[in-house]
Amino acid sequence: MRLFAAVLPPPDVTSELAAEVAELRGLPGADGLRWTGRPGWHFTLAFYGEVDDDLVPDLSERLTRAARRTAPFPLALRGGGQFGHGRALWAGAEGDLETLRLLADRSEAAARKAGVPMGEHRRYKPHLTVARSRSAVDVRPYLTALDGFTSRTWTVDELVLMRSSLPTSGVPGEQPRYEAVARRPLGGAG
Repeated sequence: MRLFAAVLPPPDVTSELAAEVAELRGLPGADGLRWTGRPGWHFTLAFYGEVDDDLVPDLSERLTRAARRTAPFPLALRGGGQFGHGRALWAGAEGDLETLRLLADRSEAAARKAGVPMGEHRRYKPHLTVARSRSAVDVRPYLTALDGFTSRTWTVDELVLMRSSLPTSGVPGEQPRYEAVARRPLGGAG
């Protein structure tokens, strides 16, 4: 299974972001970007890639412990940024980013301890991808528009183990499909 750990914004927050993205899609050149959809909007904490079925129970148990050791925390969508000269355009976060990074580190450590190959550790950069491009794109107008965007603050109270299925139809614009495999309450939540 192709798996990752994530934080999912609540539906009303993704609705706020959807309204912002609708405006971004009206900017010149927006048709040159591949826009992600609401079902795929999440903050990846740790990407695991293809995980052997035999490792999933141990990974899930270790994520349960990581979630239990992390208190619920406030988060909001705020502003935006880019990776790779416009190859990825994203919405950022504000709130308790220290705890978000701690949860990301714990999600990565859980995988390593479960035997999931993780590659080299990188400092966690919270982002929710809203568009991608195969080539470099000048995304300054989109970043300027995102500068003024802030969603309502919500309380993150769960870590979600997600499964992603890549498109297989070959239809242009088809998005990966995401499915929650397990939801683990944070701290004393739930």
